[in-house]
Amino acid sequence: MGASDRAGSRAPASFEAGFHDVGEVRCVSGDARVYEQGWQSWSPAGVYPALGVSPRAADPNLQTIAFRSGRPPPPAGFQGEGLVAVEPERGGPVVLWSARDPATAVPSIRVQAAPDRLVVAADGEVAERAHPGPLGAALAAWADQVADQVGARPPRPVPPVWCSWYCYWGEVEETDILDNLAAMERLGLPIDVVQVDDGWEAGIGDWLASSSRFGPLGGLASRIADAGRRPGIWVAPFLVGADSRLAADHPDWLVGGATAGRNWDQELHVLDVTHPAAAEHLAGVFRTLVEQGFTYFKLDFLYAGALPGRRHVDASELDAYQEGLRLIRRSVGEQPILLGSGAPLLPSIGALDAMRVSSDVTRPDASGVLGEASVRKAVALGRARSFLHARWWVNDPDCLLVRPEMPHRERWAAHVEACGGLVASSDPLERLDDWGMATLRRLLRPSSTVPVADWDST
Repeated sequence: MGASDRAGSRAPASFEAGFHDVGEVRCVSGDARVYEQGWQSWSPAGVYPALGVSPRAADPNLQTIAFRSGRPPPPAGFQGEGLVAVEPERGGPVVLWSARDPATAVPSIRVQAAPDRLVVAADGEVAERAHPGPLGAALAAWADQVADQVGARPPRPVPPVWCSWYCYWGEVEETDILDNLAAMERLGLPIDVVQVDDGWEAGIGDWLASSSRFGPLGGLASRIADAGRRPGIWVAPFLVGADSRLAADHPDWLVGGATAGRNWDQELHVLDVTHPAAAEHLAGVFRTLVEQGFTYFKLDFLYAGALPGRRHVDASELDAYQEGLRLIRRSVGEQPILLGSGAPLLPSIGALDAMRVSSDVTRPDASGVLGEASVRKAVALGRARSFLHARWWVNDPDCLLVRPEMPHRERWAAHVEACGGLVASSDPLERLDDWGMATLRRLLRPSSTVPVADWDST
């Protein structure tokens, strides 16, 4: 393979309506690689042989929840959301195609093989950029350029966190939080943030009422703060469960025709932040949580805010999503930490302090342990997006799990340590053995604000 070459006739591309050819790279060997950036935190991202194919959603629900809704890729080839890169020869020059203005539009960009070349097409405006390589350096330079373009502020360090999710899943109780808070004190662990994850709320969308397993949230936040730690909480701000009180009382606050998939045994709707009353409700939720003492917010399932549908104001889905993030920031103030998850990547630049960059490392409906496949997937995604760390935000590789029953805990801990990003313990602290406790103590430190080494050279 050689560098980008437009001489001669271009092979016809079998792209569907709405896509137009934007470039090509001539092929003369089988060494070429393609980097594909997925839409959001949980979407696939990685480097693949140019004649291969990237992962596809197994069903429509997964397409909505973990890929880009309404934009399924073709059966063969690659589809990046706002970015693809082609490296014709290992270590050689690289050509990137990316969103021209990621704040306003994120096109889908496809790469497909044709005889003697790779053809690139997009469904919107893209910019083409050549880089001398290698691939990791090209991606880092592109990320720096985008950060400058959108005016992203330098990331601040995120302190060490304890999170309830991988300990207790959605059945977490207030006593679980208090037990681990006491354990932190007894063990002398330098955990700064105690984050209550999913399970505390009365329902998805009903964020002003607690589960029966919790007392008043302000009381819990006070207990955490009195112990010298920061109270943190999980919220899925743009989701409204079909079974929620909000959906029943305010159907006019929902984005018409939008479905955010199915989870928690119910269909999921989308809150319309362009509706003045809905926007004020969401702002009130976050003002209330701040008044109760919370200063760290894990904002999950954020993809919902960028789904297409009928809104109160004629706004694009990206405009609505970004307005939702601005609304949250205005409501909590500048000091609280905002961690995004399941979030569209490019539209979130400059709005979040930290970002999940991989799928969940394990699932509550499986064995609840670190399976080899889940660790391999999370490590691959984290490495493929490592160039974003300390450029757009602090990377969150997902929680550190080191309790004895986790069979691949050594490999996972090594990955979390190498990321330089957010470290969030999610073990019942009294269940750690000597190795787990020593590893946790070593890794509990604020995140780095320096980009990590080029993943493609390791």
